[in-house]
Amino acid sequence: QVQLVESGGGLVQAGASLRLSCAASGRTFSRYAMGWFRQAPGKEREFVAAISRGGSSTSYADSVKGRLTISRDNAKNTLYLQMNNLKPEDTAVYYCAATSASFSGVAAGTNLDAWGQGTLVTVSS
Repeated sequence: QVQLVESGGGLVQAGASLRLSCAASGRTFSRYAMGWFRQAPGKEREFVAAISRGGSSTSYADSVKGRLTISRDNAKNTLYLQMNNLKPEDTAVYYCAATSASFSGVAAGTNLDAWGQGTLVTVSS
C-alpha cells in the first residue's frame, strides 16, 4: 500500500498562486495513476485533476482547466498541483489519491487505493 502526504496549502488572496505537493512512500510510485480531489465546506468531495503513471496523460475538471496543472516526478515520488489565478471558490481541503487501476477511472473517485490526509487552501477575495 502506498502512503500519501500532502503539503503546500495556505491562505492566499484571489489571483495568487500555490503549488501543492503529495509525497508518496511505501510502494513504487510509478505503478499508480494519481489524482487530486477537493472538498469545500458543506460540499461533497469533487474531482480536480488526474495524471497517468508515466505522466503523459492528464485530465481536468472543467472548473479548473487553464488555471491548475497536475504533474509528477517519479524519481522524487512526488505529485504536484500548480494552482494559478486562484479564486475564492477554490477554497477547499485538497486531497491526493492513488490507484493501481486505470487512469481513466480516477475522475470517478472509485477504485482508489490510497488517500492523503488533505491540505487546506483558503483563497480570500
